[in-house]
Amino acid sequence: MKITKNDALQHLIEQTDIKIAEQLKRIEQSALFNQKKVLDAFSALKISEGDLVGSNGYGYDDMGRDNLEAVYSHVFKAEDTIVRPQVISGTHAITLALQANLMHGDELIYITGKPYDTLLEVIGVEGNGIGSLIEQGVKYQHIELKENQIDIPSVLDAMSVNTKLIAIQRSKGYSSRPSLTIAQIESAILAIKAQYPNVIIFVDNCYGEFVEDREPIEVGADLIAGSLIKNPGGGICKIGGYISGRKDLIERIGYRLTAPGIGKEAGASLYSLLEMYQGFFLSPHVVSQSLKGAVFTSAILSQLGMETTPRYDDYRTDLIQSVTFNDKEKMILFCQAIQSASPINSQFLPMPSYMPGYTDDVIMAAGTFIQGASIELTADGPIRAPYEAYIQGGLTYEHVKLAIIKAIENLVEKQIIKL
Repeated sequence: MKITKNDALQHLIEQTDIKIAEQLKRIEQSALFNQKKVLDAFSALKISEGDLVGSNGYGYDDMGRDNLEAVYSHVFKAEDTIVRPQVISGTHAITLALQANLMHGDELIYITGKPYDTLLEVIGVEGNGIGSLIEQGVKYQHIELKENQIDIPSVLDAMSVNTKLIAIQRSKGYSSRPSLTIAQIESAILAIKAQYPNVIIFVDNCYGEFVEDREPIEVGADLIAGSLIKNPGGGICKIGGYISGRKDLIERIGYRLTAPGIGKEAGASLYSLLEMYQGFFLSPHVVSQSLKGAVFTSAILSQLGMETTPRYDDYRTDLIQSVTFNDKEKMILFCQAIQSASPINSQFLPMPSYMPGYTDDVIMAAGTFIQGASIELTADGPIRAPYEAYIQGGLTYEHVKLAIIKAIENLVEKQIIKL
């Protein structure tokens, strides 16, 4: 069935479908495995219709909220979890985890290079410093990757008795490095814990949930965090974040979220529980749709001479697919084409502009049902060399495919690329 009037493009699409068939099959197998984990958790916790109702006011004795957190703990193999609509983003979840477990004089080391832009102000190395970790007396350093791997010798050399928390960013964010696999994270954790068994290891799990068959806590991480408008929200959560891990660490985070002595015992779920339960249930499938779209994007654009990372046949650990343009205008035109193929606000033309937490102007093609939901198809990136667009999400494989085809058609029409 033809989905474009351009015969050359139609042929390229058909060839790409053949080329990626094996990768798509592997993604489907992983989705089945992860769906079973989630289904087993719902069954083990005996989730019932009453759990979907929610609470108001103080939110005391909210069994639906507490059982949802138990479902997350069951799936992620954690001792305890916080899942709340009051956590507004992945950055917020990470901030809570760091602020609750780092005191004056403690040291934080990011061992995956500099974290992404929004966290630089949280730490205090950029911005006005107000409320940052550095203002509160926390020491900070980061260790660059070496040949795209965690540089374990340098990490161990940099650590001291004051090193309280090691942070690992699983996804590459707005950088050119590959994202880190669970196996790579496991190797780093084993090496660090062998010499510093009491150090807290935190993994920023954004964009990574249900991409692989294991999650970071299963390989020794003490804490993980993420956003419900990314993978675990399944495309239907309007807000929320989660933090999973050791019970004593989660208790401290609960006190930071609400107040000492109250912690995670309070906090009304309001009308969010049905979406949070259903979104988490849908997540393995929706993640698989996004991954299929990323594989198609990489395969077809690389055949048109663009540099794509990861390659279509690379092993994947998150949703992020980057395309390097080495040209500001090409990058902007591509993102605008993705916007034009969005279900919401397709009539608008995104332009680079300032965004809170970022040092460079950012172009954001995000015609999404939920604002900022990067489990839905988005294409964005900071306007800086080498001018990479970061494509992620997609509620359905079919939507991603159609959007990429439309972007190619637009670039061909403007004579930016040739078929």
